[in-house]
Amino acid sequence: MKPARSSEARPARSLDRTLAALADPHRRQVIELLRERPRRAGELAAAVGLAPPALSRHLGKLKASGLIEESHPAFDARVRIYSLRPEPMATLKIWLERTEQLWAEQLAAFKAHVERHS
Repeated sequence: MKPARSSEARPARSLDRTLAALADPHRRQVIELLRERPRRAGELAAAVGLAPPALSRHLGKLKASGLIEESHPAFDARVRIYSLRPEPMATLKIWLERTEQLWAEQLAAFKAHVERHS
């Protein structure tokens, strides 16, 4: 098997990080909340039902995956506002579409094979 080219490996690593981050139900809940609007860390902790230190670990994983970003309002640098980044989800969507297309082609070929031989 040939090693992946760097241009192919980069999206694959990005996809791996996205899927790993989304594997946890608390992190998926954070993503759902951030779909509505950006939120403060404390607001996310309360909504998800986690203690701030536990949520902080999940936010760190989401930031490392590139799914979310953190900003600080000008009025108070201690406040952290989290929002979604669209790029990782776009990469995931492309991968899902390609996978769906592959399965559709495979199933169509299987159907044609069965119809020819029945």
